Amino acid sequence: MNINDYISQYINPLTLQSTVKSAQRLCKDVPISHFPVVENGKLLGSFPERDLRTIENKNRELKEYSYLLDHFFTDEKTTLLDLITLFADNDCNIIPVLNEAKNYIGYYELSDILDAFADSPFLHNESETIIVEKNVDDYSMSEISQIVESNKAKLLGMYISSQSIDKVKVTLKIISEELNEIVQTFRRYDYTVVTIHQDDSYIEDLKNRSEYLKKYLEM
Repeated sequence: MNINDYISQYINPLTLQSTVKSAQRLCKDVPISHFPVVENGKLLGSFPERDLRTIENKNRELKEYSYLLDHFFTDEKTTLLDLITLFADNDCNIIPVLNEAKNYIGYYELSDILDAFADSPFLHNESETIIVEKNVDDYSMSEISQIVESNKAKLLGMYISSQSIDKVKVTLKIISEELNEIVQTFRRYDYTVVTIHQDDSYIEDLKNRSEYLKKYLEM
């Protein structure tokens, strides 16, 4: 998959000479969070849709409101995960794209990028999801990979899904026929396995002990 294939040019950018009225009309027609402003091929920034709607004098040009521009963009070398981070950080559903010459060449839309991510092997392939937790100072991505691969499983990917001052949770997507062995190995390396798995012999043992204790107390 080439992420650049998702660069769109369907929406023409605004200019500082565009009127507020024309910009607000565009807001009604196109459901996006930001509208890029371009002059002579250069991106000046993007007007937030919510700010454009609040301008009362519709006959003024946008140059009088340039202080409202947000300044974020990406380039042709970006990655899928970098884009998802940009969308989240800027609370937007559109990200302008610049080429090597720093010229505006289009934009990415959030819906397209999420579709691309959903079709990636990380999510699309049949696999198991494991979430493990350990102290921030003790976990290691290389150790996690070694645990998975030493149990003859394939690691499709992993990422830090949660982090606090002292703990970190790592989500893994793996392909394995021996999930229980992987889970037990993580425990031997002092990882807490957050997710519950049907073939987890440790959980089954706890259930059996619990049922035995319950029967004992009822005697």
